[in-house]
Amino acid sequence: MYDCIIIGGGIAGLQAAIQLGRYKHKVLVLDANDGRSVICHSYHNVLGYPDGVSGPELRSIGQEHASRLGVEFITDRVIKAEKINEKFAVETAGGEAFSAKTLLISTGVVDRIPPFPELKPCLGISVYVCPDCDGYEVSDKQTIVMGSGNPGANMALTLSYWTKEITYVNHEQVDVDDEILSSLKEKGIVYVNEPIEKVLAEEADFRGVQLRNGEQVEASRGFVAFGGNEIKSQLAVQLGVELHANKHILVDPRTKMTNVDRVWAAGDVVAHSEQVTIAMGDGSQSGIWIHKTLLGE
Repeated sequence: MYDCIIIGGGIAGLQAAIQLGRYKHKVLVLDANDGRSVICHSYHNVLGYPDGVSGPELRSIGQEHASRLGVEFITDRVIKAEKINEKFAVETAGGEAFSAKTLLISTGVVDRIPPFPELKPCLGISVYVCPDCDGYEVSDKQTIVMGSGNPGANMALTLSYWTKEITYVNHEQVDVDDEILSSLKEKGIVYVNEPIEKVLAEEADFRGVQLRNGEQVEASRGFVAFGGNEIKSQLAVQLGVELHANKHILVDPRTKMTNVDRVWAAGDVVAHSEQVTIAMGDGSQSGIWIHKTLLGE
């Protein structure tokens, strides 16, 4: 019987694990090892890392830190979670079962990234997904937004704050609202309604795209904006946790606890998070209140 099981070992889950480990609680982190922090090669807006830090490096540091405090880690995907007599039972895809007094859901979000193999080495270094995190990185640089319909167009408009050299490639050729098309024209954003055949890159160095019609569009930076990201809140639904309309988990802003007693949520899976630094804060905050609840026993 664990004091807390943390489902999801990304940045929020690791920060919570460190906090709970320092309280000397018995903690298990179950992580499928396929979240955003696994694929991002550099975060640029994190205090203490002015030259950037990769997701895998942050994860490695966090896992080592938490392990020193007695936190246990298992790489496996949780497929079932239920509340039984004020305790929680979880089952994994690997066929294991675990019990805990409290649960923290920090399962994150999966971005809809097109399956061009050349993109993967570029993520976080020359191709980005979040303008609040990385808009600064495209300052005054030739930038291609690879996207779909309105989400891609809106990303291009957002990035016009940092650079005037933007091309929006509507890869899926989904219709863009007339009003948004007018805004693109107003901002001088080049609109290309043509599928991408291939991403042009040399390792982590994004160079542009080749369109299906054979034309090449050159750029030194890229953004991905397809919309329809998967919010990993399925386990929360199993537990009766209340969700926002966009499927993010709703939590108490002070404690990070959900509407289900003894179930907390932190990080990108929570409404209005989606920042590494906020995920860290969510993790610490939830850890503190999990401790308070356990202490109350």
